Amino acid sequence: MNAVRSRKAPATPRVPILMYHAVAHTPASKTYALSVSPQAFAKQMRMLNDAGFTPLTTARLAASWRHGIPLPPHPILITFDDGYEGVHRHALPVLARHHFASTVFVATGWIRGAHEISGAAPDTMLDWHQVRELAEAGMEIGGHSHSHPQLDQITDEQLWFEVLCCREIIDEQLGRDPVSFAYPYGYSNRRVRRTVHAAGFSQSLAVGNALARPAQGPYALERITVRRSTHLREFERLLDGREIARNFARDRTLTKGYALVRRSRRLMRIVTQDRRRFASSTP
Repeated sequence: MNAVRSRKAPATPRVPILMYHAVAHTPASKTYALSVSPQAFAKQMRMLNDAGFTPLTTARLAASWRHGIPLPPHPILITFDDGYEGVHRHALPVLARHHFASTVFVATGWIRGAHEISGAAPDTMLDWHQVRELAEAGMEIGGHSHSHPQLDQITDEQLWFEVLCCREIIDEQLGRDPVSFAYPYGYSNRRVRRTVHAAGFSQSLAVGNALARPAQGPYALERITVRRSTHLREFERLLDGREIARNFARDRTLTKGYALVRRSRRLMRIVTQDRRRFASSTP
């Protein structure tokens, strides 16, 4: 990783935004592939520290790019989606040891306690006391919808509820509005991004499996998926963009194919809704 230290920073940096989910020894089967073990997470954070990376919150990166504020050397973002309990149990001590900033995006209906949707969460989640402890430890708490749907597949009314309800619950529980958002499953479109902006979020993250750059815009910043199968040497190569295309080629092919399926499904729903409205208005 010495090459990372000595590499001259480009005029317009491309920043790796790491996307984690569960950090657990024995995650549920639904979350296993997108989880990492506590041991692997600790080694990855040690590598970042030894290489001289500077972790930022999502809000800090977006504000820097929005206002032209210079970034620190070798910036990187460490983000967690959904709100799994292992972020508090396993990730927090490691991050605190290295004085690393990070962002946790919580699906408010999955967090244990107030507003919880019974039986919806795929694994053991944080409770609101733990979320508050993460915030007090310096983690940025962002929104991730309320019930974790595919936001580009739901109605305008449902979309507004998912985004605004999530924001209001976080404000209620933490005493401050969240400013960053991450799209469930990484799916968004212009309608979703407009809604997230209108609800009061200043920036939002997708997936994309690419390095983030200002040209993506504050509501479509891309991230790199870290999985159970991501070994340490692969992790190192992903940090500066090496082999991202090869490692995620299959994902991109599947995503393109699935996008066509999802677009067709949405069009069929729109046609069906229009037919129902026409039928109900016809005497």
